[in-house]
Amino acid sequence: MSTMIKTAAIAGAFTAALAAQATTVSAAEQVKCFGVSLAGENDCKAGAGTTCAGTSKVDYQGNAWSLVDEGNCTAMELPAMDDGTAREGALEELDRDLPA
Repeated sequence: MSTMIKTAAIAGAFTAALAAQATTVSAAEQVKCFGVSLAGENDCKAGAGTTCAGTSKVDYQGNAWSLVDEGNCTAMELPAMDDGTAREGALEELDRDLPA
């Protein structure tokens, strides 16, 4: 077998392996989950006057979202708020943990 054919076969196998991995990783549907990201680590939307990803100002900012696998948003374990109230992610924008 020539070197060119061997190289093409290896490249084809590598490409197939990458495609299979990408399919596996993206198989889970992702949803916008508000109030779960740390400051500056949101995927998008962080209230008025912000541009998008990485613009949240406080941890768990209620009007900033991150993409999470469907079914995980409200089940994520987050630290309680300062007053002891449980903090949960939400599929809609929240009015809590907003910057001053």
